[in-house]
Amino acid sequence: MSKPLLTVTLNPALDLTGHIGQIQVGSVNVVKSGSLHPAGKGINVARVLRDLGADVAVTGILGAGNQQAFRDLFKQCGLTDHFMTVPGDTRINVKMVEDSGDVTDLNFPGVAVAEDELKEFEARLLRQAEQHEYIVVAGSLPRGISAEASRDLIAKLQQKGAKVLFDSSKEALVKGLEAKPFLIKPNEVELAEWAGRPLETEAELRQEAEKLRAAGITNVVISRGADGVLWLADNEWWSACPPRMEVVSTVGAGDSMVAGFAWGMSQGMDKEQILRLASAVSALAVTQISVGVPNKQQLADMMARIDVKRLG
Repeated sequence: MSKPLLTVTLNPALDLTGHIGQIQVGSVNVVKSGSLHPAGKGINVARVLRDLGADVAVTGILGAGNQQAFRDLFKQCGLTDHFMTVPGDTRINVKMVEDSGDVTDLNFPGVAVAEDELKEFEARLLRQAEQHEYIVVAGSLPRGISAEASRDLIAKLQQKGAKVLFDSSKEALVKGLEAKPFLIKPNEVELAEWAGRPLETEAELRQEAEKLRAAGITNVVISRGADGVLWLADNEWWSACPPRMEVVSTVGAGDSMVAGFAWGMSQGMDKEQILRLASAVSALAVTQISVGVPNKQQLADMMARIDVKRLG
């Protein structure tokens, strides 16, 4: 029996999502509909994993003041809850989804984590790591946790024998790569930021991924939105392209892809099946407002429609 999977969300948020025709900057905007729900990249990954059939635990840091919505969600979704609380309130992020599918994010600062709280969290996490082979570390960092501290956490998890799938951005991504995670999933913009130059062609993207592979990162996944995904696995290049989808919201599409990789790898699927699954759950994610895979038949149908190739 496979070990349960663990996701780590250091900077979760209550997402206030609104749907609007088109944002008029500097004017009053009337929102057509909205919702407030617990979120965070690692939490999104966990929810998709649970729908796929995984035994999933979640951990991270919550503000004590408004933690209940998260606790209720974990219970409702059947996620084993290892979150630690610190004083303060978990942040609220505003996401405005336009009819075009464009999403404007207003991400507020999270709780402030004190040094002793970070040490306690690290001790807890390293104990939990012994029970989990695949650990997803995803999202941004709260105040008090530096990019260097995040990098060191990833390194210590891998020293424990865990395979870390890492998905972040900006300085957290740059530093995190130094820990040589088992898998990373930058998008084209994030990879270009890391490279320090524009990456406008597939050849340029592959060139930078090869550098990361040479540095010791086993799996480099480059998400390209509607153009699909490139995957450098060991020394093999693969690509996948979904059919054109009717986009409702792109929120959670990347998290869904990470979940697909984590589940496929934990189940010992071959590379083609892993990529087909990860691409399918990501493609389905853009057709709905919330994350998850409510319909297994729909997923199977989508997997059959993904164009997967092994590249030369």
